[in-house]
Amino acid sequence: MVEKKLTVGYIQFQPQFGQPDKNISYILERLNKIKDADLIVLPELCTTGYAFNNREEAKTYAEPVPQGKTIQILLSIAKKRDMYIVAGINEKEHDNLYNSAVFLSPNGYVGKYRKNHLFNKEKIIFNQGDLKFPIFHIDDIKVGILICFDWIFPEAWRTLVLKGADIICHPSNLVLKNLAHRSIPVTAMINRIYIICSNRIGIERNLTFIGGSMIVDPKGNIVHRAPSDKEESYVTIINPYKARDKKITERNDVLSDRRPDIYEL
Repeated sequence: MVEKKLTVGYIQFQPQFGQPDKNISYILERLNKIKDADLIVLPELCTTGYAFNNREEAKTYAEPVPQGKTIQILLSIAKKRDMYIVAGINEKEHDNLYNSAVFLSPNGYVGKYRKNHLFNKEKIIFNQGDLKFPIFHIDDIKVGILICFDWIFPEAWRTLVLKGADIICHPSNLVLKNLAHRSIPVTAMINRIYIICSNRIGIERNLTFIGGSMIVDPKGNIVHRAPSDKEESYVTIINPYKARDKKITERNDVLSDRRPDIYEL
């Protein structure tokens, strides 16, 4: 099998609250400035902003997936630029609201992930995710998605790894300093995967977002980390097949050495 390398990256920026048209225009501008990329990850709720006062306010800015206006615009740029895009979306389905992320391809809409672990006030705004942990594909490369606070649950990462994920995309609106940024490299190392964390920056209704978007390799090395308070687009070339080498020593493998038979409570 010929190993295919991918050009992957993120866009870290400050979405403007309640201004989806302005945000999508900015995202398109940044995407068009990226010379070449196979996969770009955008932050959580990147088209609407994050700090909704209540569920009713969030509903005002929610959109159906994939019919929503901003998703359709992102689909057009994915096709035009021949790239895959992961973007955090405020999703509306009937009377339900979800903190979601869509997986878009050059050939159209592929699927979505709905945030399973809601953070703080999100619990009174959004419904819990109900799609478990789907896997998406870029040819034979498997991609998973987690959103922001999902990071603190090792079961979420490991579930995707057991399903074969080579890359996990992590659209985020992180606000807790020195927590996720310390955890993500360790998580990549113990699962032997690539992680692309796309965080936002700025202050929104007394919430300060801490940036630091990063790409981490399967050995836990930080390939690149963005500043905490500046907008940045970044891409790099990775070999996702390195995530399939789970060996720690000649005799140890992080997956085959597992003992599920002794893990019951």
